Amino acid sequence: MPERNLDFGKFGARGIKGHQAVAHQLDALAGYITTPITARRGLLARLHYLTRTQHAHAAARAAGLTVTDRTVKAWLDGTRQPSRASLAAIEQAYSTVRRANVARHLLARLNRDGRGTRVEFHPLNQSQVSGPRQRPVEFRTLNVRRWDRIVAAWAAADDQGLDDAWIDQVADLGSQWGQYEYVTNIGFAA
Repeated sequence: MPERNLDFGKFGARGIKGHQAVAHQLDALAGYITTPITARRGLLARLHYLTRTQHAHAAARAAGLTVTDRTVKAWLDGTRQPSRASLAAIEQAYSTVRRANVARHLLARLNRDGRGTRVEFHPLNQSQVSGPRQRPVEFRTLNVRRWDRIVAAWAAADDQGLDDAWIDQVADLGSQWGQYEYVTNIGFAA
């Protein structure tokens, strides 16, 4: 796209890509377990989530948790502790399964029967950019009515797909949509 920034931050501007801010917001709406996995309570909560039903157990295996049932039982009983690699695999599987489980619900909340959700764009931070190089950017809002591709890409952890889907929505800001490719924050509540 012609408006994409090729050399962001060259003069001191700070921010993150808009689709990454959207992913952070969707993660917050998904309601993950907040106790860290390194704590016993956090580990048990994730293991119970991944093994409570046959469907969840199969989804955890598909997401990369390939340890035996005997090992999982030992972790649950506290007789063995998972290695760092196993903790990372558990966390990754939990995040993948949780996203898949809440995606349909989030999609319904965000689309709101075609009414959509208002999104707030907080512009990039230009405090470190010299005066002549600063460009005028302002707080903007946009009502996004089609969240299907965005939520599907987020649930699949497809970063490029999420970026493409998000840019398609941001283009509705008008001729200066490229100024909102990088932002400090994107806010929406569903």
